[in-house]
Amino acid sequence: MNDDERIKKFEERHERLKNLSDAELKERFWELCNKVVTPIADLARTHTSPSIERSVLLRMGINSQLAFGVVDRINQAGLLGKGAGHVLLKLTEKFDYDVRAAANHIMEDKDVLNGLFDEVKA
Repeated sequence: MNDDERIKKFEERHERLKNLSDAELKERFWELCNKVVTPIADLARTHTSPSIERSVLLRMGINSQLAFGVVDRINQAGLLGKGAGHVLLKLTEKFDYDVRAAANHIMEDKDVLNGLFDEVKA
């Protein structure tokens, strides 16, 4: 695309947007953000593995033996695509405790994952 074409496209976009209110611009902004982020989130859901998720937990301070069991439970619950770290963070918010306590809670009570994202298989 040459400079003239790029300038023409900018002017067309500018013309469409210049009369929008702040609320409409904000809505358009979030619409475009979601359009950009959705494929990235979909890719993450479909391209993770237990070993990747265990690695994430190790970096969060969970020991390898506990990480193995936690990821296995998360996988059985159908939540691996959400990310093991994300699951632990949701539990820390829900129960107001630290990441290690969340990991231990998963190992002590597999039902703790039920309804966490309102789409659990287990």
